[in-house]
Amino acid sequence: MQAIKETNFKFKGQTGFYRGKVRDVYYFGDKMVMVATDRISAFDVVLPKAIPDKGRVLNQIAAFNLNATRDVIPNWVIESPDPNVTLGHKCNPVAVEMVVRGYLAGHAWREYKEGKREICGVELPNGLRENDKLPRPIITPTTKASVGHDEDISREEIIARGLVSKGDYEIMQDYTFKLYAIGTELAAQRSLILVDTKYEFGRHNEKIYLIDEVHTPDSSRYFYKDGYLSRQQNEEPQKQLSKEFVRQWLIENGFQGKTGQHVPEMTDEVVRNISDRYKELYSKMMGEPIKAINYSNILERIESSIVNSIN
Repeated sequence: MQAIKETNFKFKGQTGFYRGKVRDVYYFGDKMVMVATDRISAFDVVLPKAIPDKGRVLNQIAAFNLNATRDVIPNWVIESPDPNVTLGHKCNPVAVEMVVRGYLAGHAWREYKEGKREICGVELPNGLRENDKLPRPIITPTTKASVGHDEDISREEIIARGLVSKGDYEIMQDYTFKLYAIGTELAAQRSLILVDTKYEFGRHNEKIYLIDEVHTPDSSRYFYKDGYLSRQQNEEPQKQLSKEFVRQWLIENGFQGKTGQHVPEMTDEVVRNISDRYKELYSKMMGEPIKAINYSNILERIESSIVNSIN
C-alpha cells in the first residue's frame, strides 16, 4: 500500500513553503498551491502512518463542494490541476474556525455528556441523546491554533478579543448557515446527513473568502440517512462516514492527544480499513468509485501539474 507522506519540491519563482498537519503548501507571491498528502491527524496530532488515497479523496470532494458553493461566497480556488493539487489565491486567514452543528455528536456530545449545557455560549436543552437532531443548527467556533489544540470560544469572546470584528463575524455567521444548508442538501441527494462541519475564512482584496477544504470527511461528519431514525429510537450507534471512527479507535486504545499518551500501533489492517472508509465516502459523495492510480510516479505527476499551473 503506497501513500504520499510528504512532498519536498523546489520551484522556480517559489516564495515560501508551509507544512500543515495534512497539506504541503507552496507560495508563489499572491498565489498558493496546496498539495493534499495522505497524512492523517486526530486530536491535533499527525498519526505516524499515511493513508493511501486519502489526499486525493479530500481534494476532489473539496473541489466539488467549493465549486457548488461559489454562488454563495467567493472562495480561494483558481483551479485543481491534479487530483491531489489545488491552485488558489493566497488569503489572510481569520484566526477563528466556524463549526456548525445540526446534530449532537462528537466533541459536542462529549461535552454534553459531562453535564455541560452551554457550548461556546450556545445553550442546549436538557434531555438530548447522542446523535439527536438539534432544535436548530448552532455555531460553536474554535480558535485556529497554529500549534497545539484549537479551543472552543464564544461569539462574544471572539469580538471582545478583537479576533474578528462584529461586522465580519456577522458576515461569517451568515455564510456559515448558508453553506451548511447547501451541504445538507447535497448530502441528502446522496442519502447522507451532514451532521456537523467547519468552515475557514480569509481575506482577499478586502473581501471575505471561503478557504481550505469544504464538506470533506476531515472537516465534516456524515450519517447514513437510511435507518437514522430507527437507530436513534433503538439507541443504536449511527452508521457514519467521517473521521470520527479514527478518533473512536484512538480513544478505545487510550489516546486523546494528551501528554504522556502514545498513538496505538497502526497495523496494515488498520491503515487499509481507514483508506477503505475514505474511498467509501468518496463513492457516496461523488456517485462513483474513485479510480485506481499508479503510485510509482505520483510525485513526478504532482510536480509536473504544479509547474504547468503556475507557468
